Order: sequence, then C-alpha cells, then structure tokens
Amino acid sequence: MKAESVAQRTLLDLAEVDGELARVAHRRANLPEHDEVQQAERALQEHRDTLVSAQTSGSDLAAEVAKQEREVESVRAREKRDAEMLEAGSVSAKQLSEIEHELTTLRRRKQALEDDLLEVMERKEAVDLDIQRDAAAVDGAEQTLSDAQRRRDEALADLDATRSRREADRTELTQRVPEELLTEYDRIRTRRGTGAAMLRARRCGSCQLEVDRSTLAAIKSAADDDVVYCENCEAILVRTAESGL
Repeated sequence: MKAESVAQRTLLDLAEVDGELARVAHRRANLPEHDEVQQAERALQEHRDTLVSAQTSGSDLAAEVAKQEREVESVRAREKRDAEMLEAGSVSAKQLSEIEHELTTLRRRKQALEDDLLEVMERKEAVDLDIQRDAAAVDGAEQTLSDAQRRRDEALADLDATRSRREADRTELTQRVPEELLTEYDRIRTRRGTGAAMLRARRCGSCQLEVDRSTLAAIKSAADDDVVYCENCEAILVRTAESGL
C-alpha cells in the first residue's frame, strides 16, 4: 500500500487521539466512584433494613403495650366495682367473703399485669432509641450515597467532555487521511489495539521492540510513500527524522 508521508504522519496524531479515547472509555467503565456508589447503596440498604426491623419491633411492642393497658384498666374497673360494693354495705356475709376473695385475686392480677406492662414499656423505650439511632444512620448513609453519586457524576462529566473534544479531533484528522489508509489503520487498531506508531531510534513505538537489521534495511530502502509495518505487532510504522534510518 502507498500513501503520502504527510498522511502517514497524520496517523500518529490519530493514534494518540484513539489512545486517549480508549483510556477514557476504560476509565469510564472502571471509575472507583462506581464502586463507592455501590458500596454506599449497599450500606444504605442495610441501614434501611435495620430501621424497618426496629420499626416493626416498635410497632409490635406498641400494640402489646396497648393490650396490656386495656387488661390493667379492665382489672382496675372490676376492683373499683367490688370496692364500691363493699363500701355500700349492701351485700350478704357470703357475698362479702366472695368479694373480698375476688379483690385479693384482682390485686394480685393487677400487680402482675402492671409489672408486665412496665417490662414491655421498658423494651419499647429501648427499641425507640434503636429506631432513633437507625434513622440517624439512614440519614448519614443517604448523605454518603449522595456525595458518592455527585463525585461519580462529576467524574463522568469530565470524561464525557474529554471524549467529545477528542472525538471532534478524530473527525478532523480522519478527513486528512485517505480512505484506503484509514481503513487499513482501523483494521489493525481493531485487531491489535494500536493502528500506527512512530519508528523511533529503530524501535516500534507500539510494541517497543527493536526492529531487526534486515527489516530495518528494507524499511530504509522503501519509498517515502510506501506503508511499512512492524513485524511483531503489525502496527503501521511511521517514519520520521527520529527513526534512525
């Protein structure tokens, strides 16, 4: 293949642009900010799950407190009724004995219920404190996630700006390269990662291997518009004053 030396040298600028675009794409896909966001999302979900669990326990305990309070109130009402009957003095001796026995039983029952109620209320207070701490943890995790997302979005915006700028540069450069040479360059770049490199001091700028003497002699004798290749990595070797020929 033949191409003017100016067009071949343009490939070096194109290779530099393509290299940066490849680095941008790689960095975009492997941003550490992506991992930070994922970790923050997992942490937030864990805190939310913990909060929901505490809230569920708090709701169950609130229902138990309400139930215990109703039972205590029911016993107190019965105790009050029996006490009023005794004060009225309108009961027979048999009824008096029965009421006194019932009052004793009710007082024991009330004491047991009040003790149970106190224990449940203490458990609920402890869970309420857990809920407050878990809610604060959720708020903190949400802020951490928001900060991580902001950093990721800023990093992506910077990379997208660089990509847009370099894509514009690539469009301008490709217009200065003959179609046949550009097709060959893109074919090699797709297969090998680098389509063209400078031959500098007898060394390929892509694979960094030194060109052997016989190949170097063939390159030296080639016409300026001959397209030559690296035998190792297949990249188009662009000859310049730095090639050492």
